[in-house]
Amino acid sequence: MTSTTLPSTAAATAATALPAVRPYESYVYAYPHKTAYRPLTGRPALRELWAAEPKDALSLYLHIPFCEVRCGFCNLFTRIGAPGELTTRYLDALDRQAVAVRDALGDREPVRFAAAAFGGGTPTFLTAAELERLCDIAEKRMGARLRAVPLSVETSPSTATADRLAVLADRGTTRISIGVQSFVDDEARAAVRPQRRAEVEAALGRIRDARIPVLNIDLIYGIDGQTEESWRTSLDAALAWRPEELYLYPLYVRPLTGLGRLGAAGPAAEELASAAWDEQRLRLYRAGRDHLLARGYEQVSMRMFRRADAPQEGPDDYACQTDGMIGLGCGARSYTASLHYSFDYAVEMREIRGIIDGFTATEDFSRAEVGRYVDAGEARRRHLLQSLLQAAGLRADEYRQRFGTDPREDFPAELDRFAARGWLDGSAGEGLLRLSAEGLAHSDALGPELFSPAVRAAMASYERK
Repeated sequence: MTSTTLPSTAAATAATALPAVRPYESYVYAYPHKTAYRPLTGRPALRELWAAEPKDALSLYLHIPFCEVRCGFCNLFTRIGAPGELTTRYLDALDRQAVAVRDALGDREPVRFAAAAFGGGTPTFLTAAELERLCDIAEKRMGARLRAVPLSVETSPSTATADRLAVLADRGTTRISIGVQSFVDDEARAAVRPQRRAEVEAALGRIRDARIPVLNIDLIYGIDGQTEESWRTSLDAALAWRPEELYLYPLYVRPLTGLGRLGAAGPAAEELASAAWDEQRLRLYRAGRDHLLARGYEQVSMRMFRRADAPQEGPDDYACQTDGMIGLGCGARSYTASLHYSFDYAVEMREIRGIIDGFTATEDFSRAEVGRYVDAGEARRRHLLQSLLQAAGLRADEYRQRFGTDPREDFPAELDRFAARGWLDGSAGEGLLRLSAEGLAHSDALGPELFSPAVRAAMASYERK
């Protein structure tokens, strides 16, 4: 295969023969997904895992698994509240983990961090003093120079207080991301997210007062009762703050989440798996995309939009998923070239509490516990998936330089199928594989189609908890 598109007649024939796909199969945040991880035989030592890895441009991620409330759509690894001295015990464990990981990196070659991020959960669930300690762990234990590299931090309307933001600004935060989801109070309630627009606006004002260079606002479409008019209300309310970035997320209803237990989602419960809800989300996505493009924003991926004149002051999703990633905390992942590893994963609150308690009691963090090995075939698949889901696409010469093969030769069936559906940009030229506008709109169908049979099988056999 030597072209990114099929001849028109062949493409039409292939498209007719292809089974229909739902546009919202799964959000591919990382590959392989955590549900494909398993306990690692022999618990490999971190020192051995990192011995041959490049260490001159590592990414650092610190995970805080606490929130004041849990939104109805959330399946992230987080718990509500932190009774007693749990945050202190958690930071103590994070400190022990950082010491062990930094020791495993060794001193035979310079260790440098090129980017850092605090996520969760909600990192600003921590008090201002605890945030100071979190930054100290990143700097004094791991050696990350937070004021010299992009640092992204997630927050929420209720925890974006002036004292916390002052700490983050002083310690070098370059990007703050706030989950708003909707500026319409009724929609926020429908998503089981207790907040009022006035509280959201006040938080955004405090963030702007803190003068952190990049503000990102997360919004969600597909909420029960949401219309194009109300969606535009949220978009315009966000745009009034001139955010440097906006993320537009489709609503998903996943097992064990609040909405999943309620059995309710889009227009009505019985439409959860129907075309009607898919059509609503696609319609709102396109309306939101066009609204932002007409107002000076550039599309980076299906979800991410960046103001054309804005600096890039924080690691984006793609940068955070590359090899050379060190994650600290019980919900964080780490990536070497051959192994992705973390701790156990759960969604149900009782299970999460047990994992957090186990993490805080751990003394020896010198070994990897749960993960999945990534062979050469999976590395190719991951590179294609991550690159193709970005609006900029995949440069074939960069792929050949890394793997010694051509992506069209490695994945002919998948790329032919994408081309037949009109998901590839036929005008991109021979050297570039890039999604069309329709392909970007169907990113959540395209991504899962690139999963290998082995990863699919592991995900299918995962027991939810």
